[in-house]
Amino acid sequence: MGKVRSSHSANPGGVIKAVEPGGLGYRLGLRPGDRILAVNGRFLRDVIDFNFYTAEEELEIVVDREGERFVIRAYRGYGEEWGIEFEEPVFDGIRRCTNRCEFCFVNQLPRGLRPSLYIKDDDYRYSFLFGNFITLTNLTEEDWDRLAEQRLSPLYVSVHSTDLALRRELLGNPSAPDVLEQLRRLGDLGIVVHAQIVLIPGRNDGLHLERTIDELSSLYPVVQSIAVVPVGVTKFCPPGIRPYAPSEAEEVVALVLERQKRFRRALKKGLVYLSDEWYFLTGLSFPPAKEYDGFPQLENGVGLSRVFLDEWEENKGALPLLSLRGVAACGAMPFPLVKQIADEFNEITGSQLEVIRVENRLFGPTVTVSGLMVGEDVVEALRGQSWEGLVVIPRVMLDSSGRLTLDDFTVEEMEERLGAKVQVVSHFYELAFG
Repeated sequence: MGKVRSSHSANPGGVIKAVEPGGLGYRLGLRPGDRILAVNGRFLRDVIDFNFYTAEEELEIVVDREGERFVIRAYRGYGEEWGIEFEEPVFDGIRRCTNRCEFCFVNQLPRGLRPSLYIKDDDYRYSFLFGNFITLTNLTEEDWDRLAEQRLSPLYVSVHSTDLALRRELLGNPSAPDVLEQLRRLGDLGIVVHAQIVLIPGRNDGLHLERTIDELSSLYPVVQSIAVVPVGVTKFCPPGIRPYAPSEAEEVVALVLERQKRFRRALKKGLVYLSDEWYFLTGLSFPPAKEYDGFPQLENGVGLSRVFLDEWEENKGALPLLSLRGVAACGAMPFPLVKQIADEFNEITGSQLEVIRVENRLFGPTVTVSGLMVGEDVVEALRGQSWEGLVVIPRVMLDSSGRLTLDDFTVEEMEERLGAKVQVVSHFYELAFG
């Protein structure tokens, strides 16, 4: 290995966080803290580049270790695992959103939360890696060249409207490109898309929604799925944006389900899907799993309740007697569903779990999903209540590490404030099976 001294400021590379013993990285002598700059003469912008360029058998890897740069030459067998983890998925910084959407949920956050929650990303790499929704409004020709080379598919795209003037208005971006042209271009590159339409009452629903669904569906199979989601509204939302009333929601549901039936006849799949909020708003039953066609937008809240119900049906028969006592906290919207499952759980296991509806004081009463509950609100909801035993909270209200709520409560801090054991679960049957 030859060594040279050089700055990495122009090419930050990727810093290794962990190296798994036995992996190729370990055998090549890579260490946590090493910065991988290039592979086979190609500088690395992110973990995608690393995975793409290390797919070759013969490798020349440029590494920076504490300011000293050296080269490792290696041979990688087919399917051989690197066993390394990078500190960040992108090495040159996340690309921020430059749109000015008046309904942007990040802009509706209260002050004082941890800084990472205020990051508005619009990075196609995060879309490919994690399913984050992007607007395609900040792509450069260099980005298009990379998409053509690496075929980063699928991507997740926020469309909102296919009417160019209306979309520009919704995005607060008068120079936003025509999204239909961009989707066609992606299709020419062999890249497929999952689209979402965030609906605002009186703005992009009705005839606008019909047009958007019809024009997106004309691009199938490039557009693989379309999710219709109601706008999220907190108490910090600017004037003019409001939640859907049940009667308005019924009109949206009727329109989407009519289109879905049409697509199912023509394409053998529904293509357009309602997020779970619409079913809660209208009181309609959730469709069976087969009507979600593999749940292409589960992380977008499309079909989560159906999965929740089906997992319960699959596991409840094996539940033992438990005789647990305590309370389970949930948001106002899923309360009827959670209570239904909890009542069955109690009957089967001999337990006494009471479901408590938590009002969202931080974001306001219009925010009713469990995923946006915060620790302080759970504590307040249980203060003064007559209960004993466990406090059960949903996993979805914690961050990706399973450690922090949105207001930075840890499970241990909640236990201290409540004077009770707090159990985190994704489903009630986990109380028995872990």
